[in-house]
Amino acid sequence: MSGADVFHRDFKPRPYWWEAFEPKPMALAEVPKSARVAIVGAGYAGISTAIELANAGIEAVVLEAKEPGWGASTRSGGAVSGGVNVGKSFSGRTFQGTPEQIAAVLNSAADAFSLIESLIEREEIDCFWQKHGRFVGAWTPGHYENQAKRIEKLNRDAQSGSYMVPRERQREEIASDYYYGGMVVERAAKLHPALYFKGLLDAARRRGVTICAQAPVERIARNGSGWEIRTGRGTVTAGDVVIATNGYTGDATPQLKRRLIPVASHIIATEELPPDLAKSLIPKGRTLSDTRRVLCYYRMSPDGKRVIFGGRARFTAVTPEVAAPILHGFMTERFPQLQGTKVTHAWNGNVAFTFDALPHTGRQDGMHYALGCNGSGVAMMTYLGHQTARRIIGGANRPSGFELPEFPDHPLYSGNPWFLPVVGSWYRFRDWYDRRVA
Repeated sequence: MSGADVFHRDFKPRPYWWEAFEPKPMALAEVPKSARVAIVGAGYAGISTAIELANAGIEAVVLEAKEPGWGASTRSGGAVSGGVNVGKSFSGRTFQGTPEQIAAVLNSAADAFSLIESLIEREEIDCFWQKHGRFVGAWTPGHYENQAKRIEKLNRDAQSGSYMVPRERQREEIASDYYYGGMVVERAAKLHPALYFKGLLDAARRRGVTICAQAPVERIARNGSGWEIRTGRGTVTAGDVVIATNGYTGDATPQLKRRLIPVASHIIATEELPPDLAKSLIPKGRTLSDTRRVLCYYRMSPDGKRVIFGGRARFTAVTPEVAAPILHGFMTERFPQLQGTKVTHAWNGNVAFTFDALPHTGRQDGMHYALGCNGSGVAMMTYLGHQTARRIIGGANRPSGFELPEFPDHPLYSGNPWFLPVVGSWYRFRDWYDRRVA
């Protein structure tokens, strides 16, 4: 099938999720002159921070460059892991720390899963929350062996309910022979990311949180013991500042921008499939991903009628018209039975990776931050925002495993990921070579 042939006649270059909730222009709230806390970024992390602060009676204003949820929060694949991806960089390598550090990280990842589940229940968020687990396909036999070595840690420290599935039983998980077996993570889930964000946004509004759309932050400067934040629509002074911009971190915070590598993630949605075919692809309704460096992740839509398929079509943003045929090819490599299936939606969003492959919350030059989802944004950014708020309130029960003494940068990196096309080509070669010699 040629690239042009993959597109449905009603193709839309926008997120499939926006059919249910689209971040649209809202009545512009005036930027207040002052606030106890100013939060930069109205995605999962920023809104989560605001909700927790409001619960403690602390006034906050949320400043957003576009519309609340315009970024990755309404563009992701909607998978929610319980720690299986934490510490995995975009190169495929995993965090190498002491046993104590690894345990703390996995404990916090487990807490992130618990938090999102409790938020959905408490705020009565209707977002198709489904705890059907995840299957992570092994790209090579060696990857399968490496997965098996992680099982004990994941089950002990993240309560993940993980176990291995050999290749001869793989079709219990996926209607494909593409992988060399893989790992099941029972404590994993999926949801509708845009409806989940809408639920958080509604919860913040119920609490009276001021959310200022179309107020891009241009400058942040010390103002005595507090801060002065200049936006495109006015200036606010605040006692504390929280940076929650993740993959869209900009020049207003260069000291944080150079610690984050924004990587584009591209996603497609297929047309509705014949019912029998749709039911057969992922028999247990899990989310799926794999161990490749240039990974893919996929699932069925909430109604079970479409495939939602994402991955690194390119490491930088390209148009949906360019990305969709590439992802369609990846999809049909795994599911040859989907040859001829058309794409109705294609979109992209930025994922923020860090140099140590870990999410981070803490303080940099006096500013609080919740950054670095590393591909696990739904639960992780919600959790980092919550933890940042608890630190401001002064009521955290214990330090998060992501509140680390160092947030590493690189002396040759200023925040411009010019090298990503070269890196992407190298990783694709490495994936090809690993598979060839497997």
